Amino acid sequence: MKKFIGDFVVSENIPLKNNHFLLKLTQAEPLPLMLPGQFVQLKIDDTSSAFLRRTFSINYVDRIKNEIWLLIQVVGDGTRSLSKYKIGDSLNLIYPLGNSFSMPTVTQSRLLLVGGGVGVAPLLFLGAILAEKGYLPSFLIGARNVDGLIELEKFQQFGDVYVTTEDGSAGEIGFVTNHSILKNAFDKIYTCGPTPMMQAIAQFADNKSIDCEVSLENKMACGIGACLCCVTQTHQGNQCVCTDGPVFKTNELVWQI
Repeated sequence: MKKFIGDFVVSENIPLKNNHFLLKLTQAEPLPLMLPGQFVQLKIDDTSSAFLRRTFSINYVDRIKNEIWLLIQVVGDGTRSLSKYKIGDSLNLIYPLGNSFSMPTVTQSRLLLVGGGVGVAPLLFLGAILAEKGYLPSFLIGARNVDGLIELEKFQQFGDVYVTTEDGSAGEIGFVTNHSILKNAFDKIYTCGPTPMMQAIAQFADNKSIDCEVSLENKMACGIGACLCCVTQTHQGNQCVCTDGPVFKTNELVWQI
């Protein structure tokens, strides 16, 4: 799939709760094909500590407004600098990078999308594409507390949304693996979030013989498979998350069991 590098301008920068913000970027040319699960690498010019490009999952693509959405959490100087960008400010992107989630087969209609923290980001775009294709996916979103639940109203546009919080401040109490929705039958599960959560969902899917895909969030530098800092172990050997992933079938990963 062809990669592009180009300048975008900020069309909106929306502060969200729990140190998150939604950065919407646009350009003059129509956006190329982008798929759910892919990511971009973004250059930050106005901070001395951000030497390398920063990697962010594509949260959503708005074809009508010609926008890429990035859901970002402030965790350091680079993301703090991005949170201050204003409408009209320019950013340089390499896009779209990596592979994507696969679409369900004709026998897979009961779909569950499981996310935690900022790991929910690629699941919004995936949910939108699935809804566009006629599916009604279920979303299971987990967080430590109610303040960690991001973009719920956007997920509700594309399917049924279920919530867990560790402190019980919203939805069912506990982890996503404790939620009662998992008593239902599913044909395919997609997940992204903290590694322990993804491992638990992978184990659940394996025990139930459910097809499961995960989007890994390994730290990346080059985004093209040259630096090898994002390597993960698979049953086929070491693979680069930035080029062979970030989406893998969970039964391909060594950490599944």
